[in-house]
Amino acid sequence: MPLNSSSVFSYFVLAAYLPAGNLRYLCFAATALLYGAIVLLNSSIIAVICLRRSLHRPVYLFLCSLFANELYGSTALFPFLLLQLLQELHTVTPPLCFLQIFCLYTYAQVEFCNLALMSYDRYLAICCPLLYNSHMSPSKALVFIAAVWCYSFLKFVVTLSLNVRLRLCSNVIDSLYCHNYLIAKLACTDATVNNVYGLVGTVLTVLVPLAPTVVSYLRILRVCRSASPGARRKAVGTCAPQLVSLLNFSFGCCFEILQSRFDRAALPAGLRVALSLYFLLIPPLLNPLMYGLQMSHIRWSCKEVLLRRVGTK
Repeated sequence: MPLNSSSVFSYFVLAAYLPAGNLRYLCFAATALLYGAIVLLNSSIIAVICLRRSLHRPVYLFLCSLFANELYGSTALFPFLLLQLLQELHTVTPPLCFLQIFCLYTYAQVEFCNLALMSYDRYLAICCPLLYNSHMSPSKALVFIAAVWCYSFLKFVVTLSLNVRLRLCSNVIDSLYCHNYLIAKLACTDATVNNVYGLVGTVLTVLVPLAPTVVSYLRILRVCRSASPGARRKAVGTCAPQLVSLLNFSFGCCFEILQSRFDRAALPAGLRVALSLYFLLIPPLLNPLMYGLQMSHIRWSCKEVLLRRVGTK
């Protein structure tokens, strides 16, 4: 019976942190500022969508789920990162490490599935407008959102349970945060089952939701080619932010998956650190700004709520 990893090592060492000296306080302040901006931007739009009944429509409910997921993923990283920046020795206990792995991996799963739901919603609205209300309603949207979150959590429980049972020969993780595959690489025993299931899990996380997303946008593109210029501009205006979100997040995730499985010695250490944080930093910052500026209903609702609060004061 393999020993639990926590019974072998009382902590993991995170070896990717660069020596910062007194600059650690500047890094801490910049990181805290970024996290504060992420929390403010995402929570503000969530609050506006919840408060405005006119925004209780499927497209905005999916956006609310997206922004809630940005808060979830960022909170799994940034408080931990802030704590590590102030420490000389960058260590983490196994229970906290596995909790962070669970949160970060389910964040990625929910993000891809949520973007797939948003693409399907736009496909129905643009390509099948007469059937939209029968196929997509606020209650159905909430069911889809709940199903995505439950599926993401349950799917990763199996992957994580396999890694928790591994007997490890080292406790040094070459990363800024806990990483499922990097822990599996530390195993003394045969981790073939973990690697195979991890690969299958990666395919389920990335390619399965990506396939219907691509199909939906290809069908939208085909319809837009024969539509009037006004309808084409409207379709592009609603789909462009979702495409940017998809490409942005896919780039960050693909790099993180590739760099964890291949030799990264050719890349400068600073670049490796920046790119490993990309999918946890840029989408949570960019998405609320992009959707808030691009979608007029959200933009005007934010202005109205802000002006009402100023007028009340």
